[in-house]
Amino acid sequence: MKTYREFIAWQKAMAFVTDIYKITRSFPKEELFGLTSQIRRSAVSIPSNFAEGFGRKGNNEFLRFIRISVGSLYECQTQLEIARNIEYIKDLEFDSVLTQSKEIEALLRGLEQKLEQR
Repeated sequence: MKTYREFIAWQKAMAFVTDIYKITRSFPKEELFGLTSQIRRSAVSIPSNFAEGFGRKGNNEFLRFIRISVGSLYECQTQLEIARNIEYIKDLEFDSVLTQSKEIEALLRGLEQKLEQR
């Protein structure tokens, strides 16, 4: 691939970020610098680290940044679960973004395996 934008994992991660921003708009104002900020930051980190790793041009570096993206994804999943538990997110919204995140995880893990084999 010539650019990181061609990867489905990156495309889905970008759509995920958009959905996270939409969902967190309804969080209480007192969470703006708390959970809202943390969820958004971890979500943004997923496609951002992917792109940065691709830009490094070495397979080992790309692999390292994919693993960082997965870590950010897990962080975001955990924060979303916290938000659901304290009733900032409805179950339906949570289920939707969790499904999205699992699809992204599968794509990232698949790419991770391919890079490990090289």
